[in-house]
Amino acid sequence: MKITEVNTYQVRPRWGFVEILTDGGLVGWGEPVVEGKAATVLACVEEMKPYLLGEDPMRIEDIWTKLYRAGFYRGGPVIMSAIAGIDQALWDIKGKFFGAPVYQLMGGACRDRMRVYSWIGGDRPSDVAAAAKERQQAGFTAIKMNATEELQYIDTYDKVDAVLERVASIREATGKYFGIAVDFHGRVHRPMAKVLAKKLEQFDLMFIEEPVLCEDMESFADVARNTYIPIATGERIFSRWDFKRLLQQGYADIIQPDLSHAGGITEVKKIASMAEAYDVALAPHCPLGPIALCCCLQVDATCHNAVIQEQSMGIHYNKGAGVLDYILNKEDLDFVDGYVRLPQKPGIGVEINKELVLEEAKNPHGWKNPVWRHADGSIAEW
Repeated sequence: MKITEVNTYQVRPRWGFVEILTDGGLVGWGEPVVEGKAATVLACVEEMKPYLLGEDPMRIEDIWTKLYRAGFYRGGPVIMSAIAGIDQALWDIKGKFFGAPVYQLMGGACRDRMRVYSWIGGDRPSDVAAAAKERQQAGFTAIKMNATEELQYIDTYDKVDAVLERVASIREATGKYFGIAVDFHGRVHRPMAKVLAKKLEQFDLMFIEEPVLCEDMESFADVARNTYIPIATGERIFSRWDFKRLLQQGYADIIQPDLSHAGGITEVKKIASMAEAYDVALAPHCPLGPIALCCCLQVDATCHNAVIQEQSMGIHYNKGAGVLDYILNKEDLDFVDGYVRLPQKPGIGVEINKELVLEEAKNPHGWKNPVWRHADGSIAEW
């Protein structure tokens, strides 16, 4: 079997898909994207085509290694996201060849279902108590929200109090044991991160996410010394070598590699195993589409340290199209009592609505994240 064709599609709301075809009739789908740079990543996939055409799609490890190591410059969000989507599509083909979900080819499942959480509140969090209660009534056992709007290195305590009031309203609405995760989103610099982390302890949070950016990885130590809340991070680092540095720091409690950014199924499985050796939990980052989500579930199925899965149904980014629009087997992503069952179909577990993909790709989206500024006119972290 040989790879005969590689096609890329830019589809709403902010995603990119890759389709790999073979002379054996099997087709694999992947989701290579960096949010806000979708066209750039798909151009990188196009550049990788000569390394793929004519190759045996079953040799996933060899193809992955060639795409990574045969280039003098490697790593980073664009290259690793391109590799990720290709890797996902190759695993999709392999699973279909053997008539089994991908996780069955990776040692089989160590669980029957996966806990999931839901996003609430939007970029500038508001009405969070009502939204959290609605998710709880829908069967979810946990939610995640952005902590705050933009914050300066040193900012005023009215913004801190606003965060505390929002989280307090969720705790009051949902009860003592409902899971609440608060995403600092890299918007918070170390001085204010220490303040917020300490003051949020009273709410018994599930975790705080990205309290500082991973590029300032050494600052996790300062945040950790100021709180007992578990610290989650990792959506903006892209390889096992990046995660090695993070794990060696010793302050991350939950890692969040993204299956569409961090080298795909092949790489994230290795990252997850590294984390298990450090007694660190896995909660893959996934505010993306159905291919990325099902790839996450394949890895979750095989990892003892996987604890909860992000998913983007109802997330504020999804305008014009959503996760279920692009797949025909929508019932396989039903959430019951805050869990989703493991994928059952061969490959990564999605039947793509190619007709819709082709239609959407005629008018490629141009999604960009907003540009925020502080009151003094300086650029703020989004």
